[in-house]
Amino acid sequence: MTPKIILFMCVANSARSQMAEGLARDMAPEGVTIYSAGSVPTRVRPQAIAAMRELGIDITSHSSKSTDDLPLDDIDLVVTLCAEEVCPIFPRAVERLHWPIQDPAGFDDESDEDQLQRFRVARAAIRDRLAAFFAERFPA
Repeated sequence: MTPKIILFMCVANSARSQMAEGLARDMAPEGVTIYSAGSVPTRVRPQAIAAMRELGIDITSHSSKSTDDLPLDDIDLVVTLCAEEVCPIFPRAVERLHWPIQDPAGFDDESDEDQLQRFRVARAAIRDRLAAFFAERFPA
C-alpha cells in the first residue's frame, strides 16, 4: 500500500521527528501529508531548527505535539525514530516502520558546535532513509 498520510514519532517530538517532518514535507510526492508527534512532547530544539535551516527548510513554525493533536483515524503509516529509549506507541493498527536514529538532544554540556553536529548527523541519517523510502514507495 502506498501511504498518503505519514506520522513520524519520537519521545519528545523535539528533534528527530521534527526534522523528519520537515525533510519529508520537502521530499514527499504531491498528495502525501506528513505529521510528527511524541509520547512526551516538549519543545522543538533550537539545534533542530538550525540544522534544517542549513538545508533551506524552515521548521520555526513547528511545535511539539502528542498524537491527541492529530487525526489518528487517517494515518496510514507510523515511522518511529527512537534508538536506545522506549519508542512511543501508536494507539491503532497501522503499517509501522522503525528507523533507529540516535537522539541528538540532551548533550547540553557540549559546545554549541558539537551539539549542532549531532543534529546534522541525525538529519543526514533521516534524509538518507527518506530518500530510499520515497524511491521505493513512490517510484517515478
